[in-house]
Amino acid sequence: MPPKTKEKGKKTGAQKKKEDAGSDVEAKSTHRRTVLEKELLQDHLALRRDEARRAKASEEQLRQRLQVLEAELEEARSEGKAIYAEMSRQCRALQKEMEIHSRKLEEEVTGLREQLETCQREAEAAQQEAERALGERDQTLAKLRAHVAHMEAKPGEGEAASPQETLLCLEGRQPGEYNHADLLRVRT
Repeated sequence: MPPKTKEKGKKTGAQKKKEDAGSDVEAKSTHRRTVLEKELLQDHLALRRDEARRAKASEEQLRQRLQVLEAELEEARSEGKAIYAEMSRQCRALQKEMEIHSRKLEEEVTGLREQLETCQREAEAAQQEAERALGERDQTLAKLRAHVAHMEAKPGEGEAASPQETLLCLEGRQPGEYNHADLLRVRT
């Protein structure tokens, strides 16, 4: 018969208990580690969820704030456009008024220049007429002085002359060169 050999793999009861206790401790430790890791992961996941919720809430708040700001910006733009349009309209109206006023003033200046030219022509004509009248007066006075001097030089002849003859003499005519119309003119 062959010799007896120890059977491999078969362990005695005490060894089995030790191994079972070691593996039990190891399994408990692994289980405990797994449970701790699971709790840690769950805590970590809960933190991530909280962060995600806060981020979403913050994102929503920012989105709402952005919408409010965009609405305010649009309102400000539309108010700016309305103000610009109103200012442009007022500016055009003022320019139109200024053009009309300027045209009226130009027309008034033209009219006043024409009146001034007319007045200057009339004043010049009146001055020429006055100078002519003064010249005639001076001539008449000179003739009268000459006639008076002539009459004073001939004391007897001057008394016989009639007013008509004196006037005709002043006009440079001789007695007898006058007609009936001249006599009527002298009487009036």
